[in-house]
Amino acid sequence: MNLDHLYQPYPSTRNTVFARNGMVATSQPLAAQAGLEILRKGGNAIDAAIATAAALTVVEPTSNGIGSDCFALVWTEGKLHGLNASGPSPKSISIEALRERGYEKMPVHGVVPVTVPGTPSGWAELSKKFGRLSLKEVLEPAIRYAEEGYPLTPILGKYWKSAYRIYKQNMTGEEFQAWFENFAPEGRAPEIGEIWRSPGHASTLREIAETNAESFYRGPLAEKIADYVQKHNGFLSKEDLAEYRAEWVEPISTNYRGYDVWEIPPNGQGLVALMALNIARGFDFTEKETVDTYHKQIEAMKLAFTDGKAHISDIQHMRVEVNHLLSEEYAAERRALIGEEAITPDPYKPPSGGTVYLAAADGEGNMVSFIQSNYMGFGSGIVVPGTGIALQNRGADFSLDPEHPNALKPGKKTYHTIIPGFLTKGDQAVGPFGVMGGYMQPQGHFQVIMNTIDFHLNPQAALDAPRWQWTEGKKIQVEPHFPNHLAQALARKGHQIQVATDGGGFGRGQVIWRDPETGVLMGGTESRTDGSIAVF
Repeated sequence: MNLDHLYQPYPSTRNTVFARNGMVATSQPLAAQAGLEILRKGGNAIDAAIATAAALTVVEPTSNGIGSDCFALVWTEGKLHGLNASGPSPKSISIEALRERGYEKMPVHGVVPVTVPGTPSGWAELSKKFGRLSLKEVLEPAIRYAEEGYPLTPILGKYWKSAYRIYKQNMTGEEFQAWFENFAPEGRAPEIGEIWRSPGHASTLREIAETNAESFYRGPLAEKIADYVQKHNGFLSKEDLAEYRAEWVEPISTNYRGYDVWEIPPNGQGLVALMALNIARGFDFTEKETVDTYHKQIEAMKLAFTDGKAHISDIQHMRVEVNHLLSEEYAAERRALIGEEAITPDPYKPPSGGTVYLAAADGEGNMVSFIQSNYMGFGSGIVVPGTGIALQNRGADFSLDPEHPNALKPGKKTYHTIIPGFLTKGDQAVGPFGVMGGYMQPQGHFQVIMNTIDFHLNPQAALDAPRWQWTEGKKIQVEPHFPNHLAQALARKGHQIQVATDGGGFGRGQVIWRDPETGVLMGGTESRTDGSIAVF
């Protein structure tokens, strides 16, 4: 990537960070330091990513935990590898079983939406295949943070307090008591700057480290998880856990103006970002801050997301091939619908037939794009007593309509919001990027990539630029600092513009690019959170 063309037009409290030997960018300073500590001990970027991810389960539990899913894109020795560490639904669950319990749609909290957590298996797989240090060494910083405690950072404290208010009001059942004991031990949410410890979390991380995650799936931890879920009439069993292993997958990509943009294939929603880029590729964007640019971006994303929601699921259950959705035939057909006015698209009819993100890089050229999430903040609200394991609620995205592509079935992976991204050019890695935040994620990927390639923004500027988000129909949310004259012009084109009062819904991202000639790393971190870049 030609650094001479990168500039920073947006005010920021941060500058792009440059380094040579190693870089870790994530949403929490202590987690970034954990990754840097492992790099300094001789670990590679993969070791650093695992260390950072494990630390994030401790220092940002409002977004992820040991009971999370995760995905990774790993660049090493000139090749990109994909890891899908998302877990399936329990074998005993079904639409019929939920109908018998009186459910008309999947619940958001409690034991029912709990799916098999994939994260510990993901860590173990990454360590075994590409790591230089042992998993025991790599998890040491996270264990230390959990045992000794750490002070809450401002954005973390904000989301923790917000979650506590919601949980206190809505989660009154016995199955939720362990959440309050673990995350509100004083009968309230911890305050910003207050020290929070989780000895049970430390003990669990130590057991995962010493057994390479075997205990979590086929040992004492698995028994504790399954017994607690079963005790409260959930579906997850010891057999579900025992059968699980994270899966290596071939990443999918599209070429956008000479760069290859990579995502994990479905069940992830990264396909949406690629479809939107394919639609946008047919237009010439000469300036960023124009109503025509924003209008076409929004319409492209709206079409791609409508189709993604209609067709993405566990790839074994999809009714339309990924290759077709990435074809120029599809892109041209959808692009033709974009005119001068905002539209509300119908889904494409094919031919018959709470998340944390981190990026890590070392001086040897290894780079990792990694994302991990419990979903909806703390997840299901279910914490296994004494372990610090907060279980995810990924099953909440399943449909109870048997005709829907993402219909609930036993042993099926659901539509997944969390997506890591990666950028290459020719046979060279440019680097990892990602924007966490539910259905904002492919929209964030799309905007960051266009900011970088079309508008030549450096990593920090690409992240700082005002964001927009399509929500439904013609409704578009924009950040408070989005240019008012452009918001008004978009409204005149039929977009229903809402200026958000809180920027928290627009995602939190990280970017690391590498100059292929010098090996210099340059990174940006999210100004919308407690983001930090650790380098040496």
